[in-house]
Amino acid sequence: MRPHDFWQEIHPSLTFERRPNAGHRTFFPAEFDDGRQVCLPIRELSDGKHALASLIINQASFSVEEALCADLAEKVASYDPEVVVGLPTLGLTLARGTAKKLGHSRYVPLGTSRKFWYREDFSVPLSSITSPGHIKNLYVDPRMLPLLENKRVLLVDDVISSGTSIVAALRLLALCGITPVAIGAAMLQTDKWRGRLTEMDPRWPERVIGVLKTPLLQRTTEDGWVPEA
Repeated sequence: MRPHDFWQEIHPSLTFERRPNAGHRTFFPAEFDDGRQVCLPIRELSDGKHALASLIINQASFSVEEALCADLAEKVASYDPEVVVGLPTLGLTLARGTAKKLGHSRYVPLGTSRKFWYREDFSVPLSSITSPGHIKNLYVDPRMLPLLENKRVLLVDDVISSGTSIVAALRLLALCGITPVAIGAAMLQTDKWRGRLTEMDPRWPERVIGVLKTPLLQRTTEDGWVPEA
């Protein structure tokens, strides 16, 4: 597949074989709970031995984006969220669409660009697995706090991988006296995030809801990449 062909189409169930023992060469078919599939490109990690399936939601077709938002909204509906909070940058796309699917009139974006009216005591350091070594601050607009206070908040990011970004967002909301009722993501990338969230609070991993789930991939001699055992 050409690079710009990824994330553009939802395929019927069983279009592509999920092969636990045979390798995936260029893409990994991630699955919705109902079996529908999205082809995600495989990104090799720096060690040369492992790789991840990648999702960049703001490069996805509108139909794929809407399907991810609709599925997440359906899954989190039982938590009865009153407001959706989104993480920058790509989490904002998912948060906005999910809020619309939930019937909300708006959502609350967090940000990494400091406006002059922002407060440093309402900020935390933020790093990302896709931007290694680049540390910035995560802010909440203090003018938005009345929308969050005493509300059932759903915290949304596009992908949860190491858990670093989502933990930073939880700490930021805690500074504001806010504890989300649940965390939503378009994709849960491996299970590494579980440890970091458990360290923060053992209850958090059970409140994380994802649409797609993808494993850590390891290189084989002949067949490309297989899910790590």
